[in-house]
Amino acid sequence: MTEETKTHRAAVLHGPKDLRVEERPVPVPGPGEVLVRVAAVGLCGSDLHYYAYGENGPNVLRAPTVLGHEPSGTVLARGPGADAHPVGTPVAVEPAHPCGRCALCREGRYNLCPRGTCFGSPPTDGALAEYLVVPEDFVHPLPASMDVRHGALIEPLAVAVHAVRRAGLVPGDRVLVTGAGPIGLLVLQVALAAGAASVTVSDVAEARLRHAAELGAAETVGAAELTPDPARASALADPDGFDVALDCSGNGGALVGAIRALRPGGTAVVVGNPSAPVTELPLAWMQRQEMSLVTAFRYAGDFPAAIALAGAWRIRLETLVTASFPLGDADTALTAALTDRGQLKVLVEPGLTVAVAGQEGPARG
Repeated sequence: MTEETKTHRAAVLHGPKDLRVEERPVPVPGPGEVLVRVAAVGLCGSDLHYYAYGENGPNVLRAPTVLGHEPSGTVLARGPGADAHPVGTPVAVEPAHPCGRCALCREGRYNLCPRGTCFGSPPTDGALAEYLVVPEDFVHPLPASMDVRHGALIEPLAVAVHAVRRAGLVPGDRVLVTGAGPIGLLVLQVALAAGAASVTVSDVAEARLRHAAELGAAETVGAAELTPDPARASALADPDGFDVALDCSGNGGALVGAIRALRPGGTAVVVGNPSAPVTELPLAWMQRQEMSLVTAFRYAGDFPAAIALAGAWRIRLETLVTASFPLGDADTALTAALTDRGQLKVLVEPGLTVAVAGQEGPARG
């Protein structure tokens, strides 16, 4: 950025499937803030919901908003009092910012802050832009060995770290992961890094199951194989069942199937956001087995662990990136992520000049 740079480009959602790349003033970091030159932004399910429908759960787009909440980049400038990260530091950006004052924030559960905001969640502008201002406490330095673009996957990796922590997983546990999208494949890797004896992965897509096997899944099964048998609805759980099941699909049937696959006393974790009420949840049966049902939402203090795991090559982030698009093609990127089942993690890179499939491709601008 030069002294003459006054504006930058941002991808602004005006309504369902109405995304416009516009010129906006370059933001100026205030006290305790840093200006980040955005290297890459990962597209997430919530971005796709806003793009397709103009809403995501109870949150509705009511004014033009910049999407994107999985950014990485480089510190370009610092506001007054921001001295933790030198200019030039490559960083992953934590997009959800709590109030820091409520009881939940004070006890460390700031992901549950009722007054918090998140990049790309209307009306808060997000990261699909060339520059982004961030509170310095919410940028996390990346190791020199990591491609800064892959830092865009630290946010979903932090989701996986938080989910595995919520599961209370201990070394030697047998783990089931339902849903082999980006979060499920990251949960698989984090569970193995945490000492799981084995991880079984279920999904409806054979290609995703093959990917899970390449990443260390001991077994892969089709989603239909976990469909609960109504005739066994009152039977006791299998004592040789899984210790922990993490549902990353957001599908109620998959969640129930995962619960049915647990051993007595096992733990099920809801990671994916259910798209509809799960009316068939077998609570009476679970009580008889004294099973635990746990939910996981975002992350709280999990970015450092996620970066440490990725920096030590315990997690293979690069294999999840299936396509990259320039900022000017953000609309095409969102459409690809929304409609192409073969995509895992689609990136938007403001410095890119042409779209790239996977990690190898034409020169980047």
